[in-house]
Amino acid sequence: MSTSQLDQLKQFTTVVADTGDFESMQIYQPRDATTNPSLILQAATKPQYRPLVEQAVTELKTSALAGSALMAAVLDRILVLFGLEILKLIPGRVSTEVDARLSFDTAGTVAKARHLIGAYEAAGHSRERILIKVASTWEGIKAAEILAKDAIRCNLTLLFSFAQAVACAEAGVQLISPFVGRILDWHKAATGKDFQGEDDPGVQSVRAIYNYYKKFGYRTEVMGASFRNKGEILALAGCDLLTISPTLLGELQACDDPLVAQLTPAAAAQSDCPRMHLDEKAFRFALNEDAMATEKTAQGIRNFAADIVKLEALVSTMLA
Repeated sequence: MSTSQLDQLKQFTTVVADTGDFESMQIYQPRDATTNPSLILQAATKPQYRPLVEQAVTELKTSALAGSALMAAVLDRILVLFGLEILKLIPGRVSTEVDARLSFDTAGTVAKARHLIGAYEAAGHSRERILIKVASTWEGIKAAEILAKDAIRCNLTLLFSFAQAVACAEAGVQLISPFVGRILDWHKAATGKDFQGEDDPGVQSVRAIYNYYKKFGYRTEVMGASFRNKGEILALAGCDLLTISPTLLGELQACDDPLVAQLTPAAAAQSDCPRMHLDEKAFRFALNEDAMATEKTAQGIRNFAADIVKLEALVSTMLA
């Protein structure tokens, strides 16, 4: 009996579902799941998930909270309720994202992360099963460094540059999510060229990060994210984790062509990348010099923040 590429991939890479859709998780059986404001907004507008939003509103509508404090509490509760349902479906970890509007607020990010972890623990789940998603700004990376001392593990998202990856590793971050497809999008728009397989700049970025981490013994996990096609996934087979949309999970499930690991610790050990150190000034300058990373990080934060505002609008109608 032939083995699907999805099952082959699972032999050397942890497969993560990039969705807020519970049905997809049941079909493809990932170990972990990751969500973001956009995915939660999409799910929250579907009839089958509306009860979770209604539950959050009902629980808090009669509380002593009002105004922005009430809205923040309801949004946090929606995120946690989705996370709790996801944890019933997967054996591993769920990623829950802090408000993107806190992306440049270290103290605010730390406070929000502790609050979210407290909510999961109050529901009976250990913090080992939760990853707090934070944008890969300098402030976000510093927040993750503080949280790591409390055994609160973070997933640094919206990561587009080698500088961001180096800073995350030096901060002892648990996991990073370099965005393969969005890197490809930028280069296609900038050059007018198409890129495939190993020529894909997003693939090249993740390979460089993976090799650097493995060569120098960093424990930070690398999770390739935001894929545009199956070829990107095949080119990164062997990466610690890959978070994949239901559509691409379906393509992998439907194909039984042979799949081999393209990334291995042994090969990474032979890479010739030099070791780097980045303080805040060096980090900010390196990020500034990378037009793609600067633009895509800012765009990602804006888009996630906009979707939070849309979710707030949905909640407002229900609170009224």
